[in-house]
Amino acid sequence: MSDKIKPGVDYIGIGGGVLILNEKGQGLLMKRSGKVRNESGWWSKPGGGIDFGERAIDAMKREIFEEIGIEVKIIGYLPHTDHIIEEENQHWLAINYIAKIKSGDPKIMELHKCEELKWFDLDKLPKKTTKTTREPIDDYLAGRYIKL
Repeated sequence: MSDKIKPGVDYIGIGGGVLILNEKGQGLLMKRSGKVRNESGWWSKPGGGIDFGERAIDAMKREIFEEIGIEVKIIGYLPHTDHIIEEENQHWLAINYIAKIKSGDPKIMELHKCEELKWFDLDKLPKKTTKTTREPIDDYLAGRYIKL
């Protein structure tokens, strides 16, 4: 076992995700593979961790490019999600944004993290959708966000 301390396990991890919307108002979700740090097999919005010294909004743009090969224009800020996964003994705070595609076509860039990429109607999400995705989508649908 590694002596390295782990975010989300040894201390509260800080990350985030981006609700990417298309012209039909659908959200782009990715199915988490078996090699992710938590909730494998669940659908989530793309995103990831924030590096020390990195602004959250820049981290999300970087993560989106790394994960699905597109550039996004951030258009809104959603409330954060307190994500406590008791069965996996993890605690995360997720910062949530809304975006549109600026350039590129979404494709899986990190096969070890994502096994499928798909557009969903926001009112017809898969049963196994993460809290860090379902909660921000509920906030978006209720108009609880700040336009940027």
